[in-house]
Amino acid sequence: MPNFSFRRAKDVRRFAAVLTAISLALGVSACGGNSSAGGDDKPVVLTTFTVLADVAKNVAGDKLRVESITKAGAEIHGYEPTPGDIRKAAQADLILDNGLNLEAWFAQFVEDLDVPHAVVSDGVDVMPIAEDSYQGKPNPHAWMSPKNVQIYADNMAKAFAKLDPSHAAEFEANAKAYNAQLQTVQDEMVSKLSVLSEKQRALVTCEGAFSYLARDAGLKEVYIWAVNAEQQATPQQITRAIEFVKDNQVPAVFCESTVSDAPMQQVVGATDAKFGGVLYVDSLSEADGPVPTYLDLMRHDAKVITTALTGGTP
Repeated sequence: MPNFSFRRAKDVRRFAAVLTAISLALGVSACGGNSSAGGDDKPVVLTTFTVLADVAKNVAGDKLRVESITKAGAEIHGYEPTPGDIRKAAQADLILDNGLNLEAWFAQFVEDLDVPHAVVSDGVDVMPIAEDSYQGKPNPHAWMSPKNVQIYADNMAKAFAKLDPSHAAEFEANAKAYNAQLQTVQDEMVSKLSVLSEKQRALVTCEGAFSYLARDAGLKEVYIWAVNAEQQATPQQITRAIEFVKDNQVPAVFCESTVSDAPMQQVVGATDAKFGGVLYVDSLSEADGPVPTYLDLMRHDAKVITTALTGGTP
């Protein structure tokens, strides 16, 4: 259970920092124009994390400048924006949010900035979180389904058309072309995971971030904790995962790139399962890493899952 007194104190400190950052951001904005002064006069689109930035770049083409607040490898749930982030937000022409309670850390200051923003998950068939203190709230990881990201791309094209009407047709065409690539990745993923036997069709991960992927591919999702938070992996949660792996003879388990795999290694040590590999969810890698784009991320995860659960070698 989270330490609410600690979190309350932390929220007070964060709120004070937010007030300072907003004052600083608005002061800079009043003095210095918008952030498109970085070498071109293209409108600036700011996303909350790298996955959204990559999708947005595919839809925007060369007509907009797209940036991400968080960097490659960042954990998105508990991110704490800096004064520099707030200055960026104040100077942007459009902010793109995932929504579904993912960016609670950012929503409190977006509403105080005179910058339009769009929620790219609008229209997605949302899955609820199944348990823990977040039970019943929307699972925010909707981008872990390429079918959902087709909706993201369409929403971005509409938001970009409002921002830059003269290129609306290009944004729509870009979204259509990107959605075709998303459909190919979706079909590849489902086909790749379809080789798993009934006993192998369990996806055991650290965080419950794979509900949408599991739904698309017909997998049973099991996790140690539901949503990344300040306190994770209680003994009860680890024990529950161990019992599931043993009872179902699950051959491999996984963890996400932005959190420690130590709790899952306890599961491995107590069972016959092997550690199947690192999966990517909340962040892309650097350009020379394994998942520099969203399409790479989905292909990587499908391959790692299939290889590990079928007993193959990556």
